[in-house]
Amino acid sequence: MRIYARYGKGLGSSLVIFLSSDVISIMKSNPSTLLLPLAALSLASCANQKKEETKRPNIIFMMTDDHTTQAMSCYGGNLIQTPNMDRIANEGIRFDNCYAVNALSGPSRACILTGKFSHENGFTDNASTFNGDQQTFPKLLQQAGYQTAMIGKWHLISEPQGFDHWSILSGQHEQGDYYDPDFWEDGKHIVEKGYATDIITDKAIDFLENRDKNKPFCMMYHQKAPHRNWMPAPAIWVYSTILFSPNPQTCSMTTKDAGKRHGNKICRSSIR
Repeated sequence: MRIYARYGKGLGSSLVIFLSSDVISIMKSNPSTLLLPLAALSLASCANQKKEETKRPNIIFMMTDDHTTQAMSCYGGNLIQTPNMDRIANEGIRFDNCYAVNALSGPSRACILTGKFSHENGFTDNASTFNGDQQTFPKLLQQAGYQTAMIGKWHLISEPQGFDHWSILSGQHEQGDYYDPDFWEDGKHIVEKGYATDIITDKAIDFLENRDKNKPFCMMYHQKAPHRNWMPAPAIWVYSTILFSPNPQTCSMTTKDAGKRHGNKICRSSIR
């Protein structure tokens, strides 16, 4: 698993965590030590025997799925340039030697939520069902007064607990669809028109804009992309500004229209 994290000023005192399916990095704007798991968030200061209220950070936990280092230029990958991820990594701490205790999608998420090994939290493979009754860090944050939200790919085959708001992909056994995806949102089934990455991002922004500004918050913002099968947004079918150099070996099909105009190739892979 990969994690990048950083403090940001745009949303008050905010800790921004980016996690993909392979590394870990943390960025912070002050010398305070903040370690995962995120349960240890409340710090108290004492001056002249008087307790002062500590301002608690907001937390944005971003996650991508099956995102390899070769597709991140901040890790030296040369397949594609990722300037926004590079900025988070360059301004923070990039972990080069780290691992997940379970490399599968759902089980890795269960480990993050609970801080337990898979044999302890009970979610050992993607055919399992997560027991949401056990302790998780969102529950602890919620109990500490945080407003919590889970948006995007959950993939634990159970209703999220410990969240004031949740909207999770529900199609394909919670794997989710790229186009016009189904969502299970606060107990209701809905279908959203559009592309999954854009929709999940819009939902995350909507939460940030409409949250209770009097409370600190923790938002888990989890994308489906770039998990296979690789289906880009319709507006990105023309790869006129996205350069793959060198082209992957699996990149062999030239489009009939846009590809001929721009000389680009589109990489496709079948699900086996």
